[in-house]
Amino acid sequence: NYGVFDEKRYFVAGCEPAVIKIKDMSIVCTICEDIWELQWLQNFLSSLPQKNLLVNISASPFHAGKIDQKINLLQDCAKTLNCAIAYCNIIGGQDELVFDGRSIFVNSDGNLTAVAKAFEEDLLIADISTNGQIVSDRPIKKTDCVEEIYNALVLGTRDYVQKNGFKKAILGLSGGIDSTLTANIAVDALGKENVIGVTMPTRFNLSETISDAQLTAENLGIEFHTMPIEPILQTYNNELAKFNGWNDKGLAYENLQARIRGIMLMSLSNQFGYLVLTTGNKSETAVGYSTLYGDTAGGFAVIKDVPKTIVYELSHYVNKLCGKDRIPQSVIERIPTAELRFNQKDSDSLPEYDILDGILKAYVEDEKSLPEIIKQGFDQAVAMKVIAMVDRNEYKRRQCPPGVKITPKAFGRDRRMPMTNLYRQKINNNI
Repeated sequence: NYGVFDEKRYFVAGCEPAVIKIKDMSIVCTICEDIWELQWLQNFLSSLPQKNLLVNISASPFHAGKIDQKINLLQDCAKTLNCAIAYCNIIGGQDELVFDGRSIFVNSDGNLTAVAKAFEEDLLIADISTNGQIVSDRPIKKTDCVEEIYNALVLGTRDYVQKNGFKKAILGLSGGIDSTLTANIAVDALGKENVIGVTMPTRFNLSETISDAQLTAENLGIEFHTMPIEPILQTYNNELAKFNGWNDKGLAYENLQARIRGIMLMSLSNQFGYLVLTTGNKSETAVGYSTLYGDTAGGFAVIKDVPKTIVYELSHYVNKLCGKDRIPQSVIERIPTAELRFNQKDSDSLPEYDILDGILKAYVEDEKSLPEIIKQGFDQAVAMKVIAMVDRNEYKRRQCPPGVKITPKAFGRDRRMPMTNLYRQKINNNI
């Protein structure tokens, strides 16, 4: 029981090895986690007089870079046990998890023989001898990290939408890079005929971003609607102004715009049966740079585990893959902004994203302490601010929709932290 795994809640462990005899072959059957604890597995199988092949049936979820770790593990396992290994992994999306397939053959000497295709069903065929040698004519293809992240997002989105009975998805297109990338993933997952984009500008939205939202829709060939919300915003503001102290230049007024957009999208979802895709990235989700019941309102958060710096890498990858600027260069080059007030920039509230993502990786994924993060070269005040924002916004993340896991530690089942806490305050006081 750790991370996303809860096996001990639902299953009872076996007490003796499962062995299948086929003529002179002794085939040992194992399940997923068995091979990740090599010392335990070696002891568990020590009573077996013969092991020609170890089969591992697995539901091993994807995260970026895991395939290399997995191959190294299987090679060590084969050499330690002195038997060939046939590793068979499931393919497809299940809620926030994506299973990437990529079944593997390894000889008893640890030599990698074959790897099945990633993110699609595949069949590996091989000749297996009693001396632990596996012969397969399947060439081994090296996968680029950004490519595999994109394919995981596409597969996870497709399976979540289709397996939950939806046919079409709808999302807000702001002209920013997050919504533009999300729209591209949705089209590759569902087809352009099943994706609807809506832009909902106010007076704070630049004509350039409105144009980029439309250009993105045209590049993708999706249905597109422009629904200005300025009149609705003014109506809300007039009513709220009846409360003494209401500030139409404050944060609540900015968030009101996002909440109106959420209402519009959820209403269309309710009426027509579309699934609303939210467009927030991991960097924003981590520090709460989002509006509860606003831009977090939806059914599936496609890039919720994708750091902002990776959003840019994925956007460049999409254009390279397509051989054209399916994501407009103006979107990629624009300074990030929520456009909830005039001249607003993300950097008004947050560190630059390369710094923010570095601190988040250290704190969330690598589980480093504040002193350890500072030793990596990050400014103490900036690191303390980021960590405080992460801890403070656990309540907000709990209320966000599910989304594809692509990092070693995603928010949610991977990282189960209390919403109500004082531990961060006490730790900071001891620095």
